[in-house]
Amino acid sequence: MTPEQILEQYGPREAMEYDVVIVGAGPAGLSAAIRLKQLAAEKGQDVSVVVLEKGSEPGAHILSGAIMDPKALTELIPDWKEKGAPLKQQVTDDAFLMLSETGGTRMMNMLLPKCFDNHGNYIISLGNVVRWLAQQAEELGVEIFPGFPAAEVLYNDDGSVKGVATGNMGVGKDGEPTENFQLGMELHAKYTLFCEGSRGHLGRQLIERFKLDAHSDPQSYAIGIKELWEIDPSRHTPGLALHSAGWPLDPDTYGGAFMYHAEDNKVYCGFVIGLGYANPYLFPFEEFQRWKTHPRIKWYFTDDNGNVNAKRISYGARAITAGGIMALPKTVFPGGALVGCDAGYLNVSRIKGSHAAIKTGMLAADAAYDAVVAGRQHDELSAYPEAFEHSWLHAELNKDRNYKTWFKKGLTVGTLMTGIEQKLFAGHMPWTVHRHAPDYALLDKAAGHQPIDYPRPDGKLTFDRLSSVFISNTNHEENQPAHLTLKDPTVPVRINLPQYAGPEQRYCPAGVYEFVPDEAAGGNAQRLQINAQNCVHCKTCDIKDPTQNIVWVTPEGGGGPNYSGM
Repeated sequence: MTPEQILEQYGPREAMEYDVVIVGAGPAGLSAAIRLKQLAAEKGQDVSVVVLEKGSEPGAHILSGAIMDPKALTELIPDWKEKGAPLKQQVTDDAFLMLSETGGTRMMNMLLPKCFDNHGNYIISLGNVVRWLAQQAEELGVEIFPGFPAAEVLYNDDGSVKGVATGNMGVGKDGEPTENFQLGMELHAKYTLFCEGSRGHLGRQLIERFKLDAHSDPQSYAIGIKELWEIDPSRHTPGLALHSAGWPLDPDTYGGAFMYHAEDNKVYCGFVIGLGYANPYLFPFEEFQRWKTHPRIKWYFTDDNGNVNAKRISYGARAITAGGIMALPKTVFPGGALVGCDAGYLNVSRIKGSHAAIKTGMLAADAAYDAVVAGRQHDELSAYPEAFEHSWLHAELNKDRNYKTWFKKGLTVGTLMTGIEQKLFAGHMPWTVHRHAPDYALLDKAAGHQPIDYPRPDGKLTFDRLSSVFISNTNHEENQPAHLTLKDPTVPVRINLPQYAGPEQRYCPAGVYEFVPDEAAGGNAQRLQINAQNCVHCKTCDIKDPTQNIVWVTPEGGGGPNYSGM
């Protein structure tokens, strides 16, 4: 049965009414909810607010580096230290390495652009910060529904957003309701704020429906792959924020790595690769594993005899919206708004987005609150983008607007021009460099490239994807329709495999896609096998598929990773 047929047979859905519905219990959504309740308390007026979260709990699906600028959090909750916010380890030193295959050079801190200065910032687990924010929100009276993904946008007769519907539960792989079937519910609101994170499932639909990106540069994304380790105390420097560029990537591929020394001998390390890369044989997960074997990096994981004496604790991956202010779509439409990374407020030059998510959550909440108490509903919250344009966040993003585009021209040009722009012009360069093509369109055909020979994992410092997914605590109800859908099932074998060497089997950091022999067809025929149960919800496939044939949709509630300490 199709979802429409299920609704026709089992409907109507139960509906709940709120002043504001928020999709996503990340830093943007929770900050918006907190701000709405703060304003209501200050002015003695009640505003009903609900937050939907697809993860099993707030923070379960949250993944970020992360170094946090506390500026926006201080605006939202000035006494966050007294309230026990999990910001414990301040950055004590910045180190930037330019790596060759066997060596590397640390750049002098005095030569680094201002965007790499982390003085006053904190090394954090963003998942833990989100869990703390959820506690603050609930204490203010916010309703949070974890395990309830918003699967559908609802519209009024005039085309404005009415709210959202959660996904049905208990639908089998064949699309038929099982004995455990439960119909989703509708949540109606005067305004709906979409805070789903990068490449939001519903945000993508809204951008297309309302043509919100008509006057923006094409959005740019990256994939971030991260591991949490516990290392020997003799190798641990609390507060060290280390970044690297260069090897193992070629000079024309945008990307780099990080290692953040948190408290308790823990380090967050990871690799970020721009999804505009050209080589279809590039394997982001394997590039990260190679990076750990570099002598300047491997030292942190080994003893004096070169033996690995560190323990990997967790793993995860997530797409990053990295186009900056030039790719920012219009963020409001009748009945709602895009907030945080659902719109793309991350500052890629600073490698930070949580402060932007919190700030935009506050700005959207201010606009929604004023509209609700004025008796308005389902119109455009124009005060939200207007407030952004006059905020410190707009000034910050505008100053760094050319960063990602410079690096599309290669590491040498990017480094030179960023230095000129940030050092000589203090970010106020009088011209803007635009981007003209989406990431998927930049992938070359395989005929122009050679396969890359990646070393086998040793299971101590380097690993395979399946063992990595295991420690991400990823789980999906096995008997449910696949949430990784194909517009045309013939495209992977007919186009992607012969022309692009099947890039989906490499760009996915969770081993979801693999080409296997098609026994039914015989001969050397192949078919694409989708292991949806492995999916960590990174959305890379939805972004990088060269034919844009893969569409990520919400799985059954609570499915996906359950990150701990990430």
